[in-house]
Amino acid sequence: MNKQTHSPVIGYILWIFGFMGAHRFYFGKPMTGTLWFFTLGLLGVGWIVDLFLIPNMARKATSEFKSGEIDYNVSWVLLTFLGIFGVHRFYIGKWITGLIWLCTGGLFMIGYLYDYWTLNEQISEKNQGSL
Repeated sequence: MNKQTHSPVIGYILWIFGFMGAHRFYFGKPMTGTLWFFTLGLLGVGWIVDLFLIPNMARKATSEFKSGEIDYNVSWVLLTFLGIFGVHRFYIGKWITGLIWLCTGGLFMIGYLYDYWTLNEQISEKNQGSL
């Protein structure tokens, strides 16, 4: 059985900011995360519905992404709260881009948003390489 990669608890913590789509990005749903971001969680309706969908989203994300040395939960908390400083990039071993994020405000916020779209894949690739 695959080790749990995405925690419902972290999902609920990010859900608090869910009207911005943070929890959806975390669970590997960048398209709907972006939709939530631009519509404030479908005007709050989708955000409330997600309260009940988070356990299933966690199960699906766990089956989709590779567990390994780098923890998804730590990475996503670092991205969400300190991402503009590149702390999540330092954590996953991307020191050069971490320094760039630190010196440029997440590469002028564009890189920060890029990481919301791709962090799960970045971690999965790193974890695959560490096996």
